[in-house]
Amino acid sequence: MIGRMCGRLLMGGIFALLLALVVGVAVAFPAVAATTCPGCYGLDRVRKGLHVEPGVAAAQRQEVSDAVDEGTRRVAAFFGGLRATPAFVACLTDECYSGIGGGGERGIAVLNRAVMLSPRGIDPVIAAHELTHVELHTRLGKRTVPQWFDEGLAVLVSDDPRYVRPDGDRCLVEPAGPLPETLDDWLRSASADAQVYAQAACAVSRWTATNDLQARLAGGAPIP
Repeated sequence: MIGRMCGRLLMGGIFALLLALVVGVAVAFPAVAATTCPGCYGLDRVRKGLHVEPGVAAAQRQEVSDAVDEGTRRVAAFFGGLRATPAFVACLTDECYSGIGGGGERGIAVLNRAVMLSPRGIDPVIAAHELTHVELHTRLGKRTVPQWFDEGLAVLVSDDPRYVRPDGDRCLVEPAGPLPETLDDWLRSASADAQVYAQAACAVSRWTATNDLQARLAGGAPIP
């Protein structure tokens, strides 16, 4: 009898601890929670791996789907296929996006395993940019790259017309000096001058012109 009671108390304690952990994650990291369980945030399932804000028109759902599909195509074409299978979550209003932990960005890769798109990011360029981060880190494994390379590659693969030319010499802005190596340095630089994206893309485009990125990823060679 005492053993059964202790067992129940133990199970009850474990359940309470797990519940507290889940609630804690949802409060502290809503983006993680929302991309892990979109339905828990009321998001509608369009198809496997794609959820959108509830109540949007069919045309808007199709717009999101098309943007994700085209963005995925660009990344797959560059890498010769995809290894990552991130979930995509998209919001059509700022209220929805802030509710799942988003900020002022167009989109964001969440823990390199999911992608969130804001109302300003329902676009193949943004979908491809964020998916590139996920795919690159999937292929890197435990290796790391400088933040400028991570961001510059995402710009290059997504064909972002704000920061790269469509063909030929892709560079729009030459790097003015050493580019940010860490995420904190990158965020400070980007907030001061968005053209750091163009500089990083220029550096990456010229590096990839003389280096086989896929071979280096597969062989474990240093990048860049």
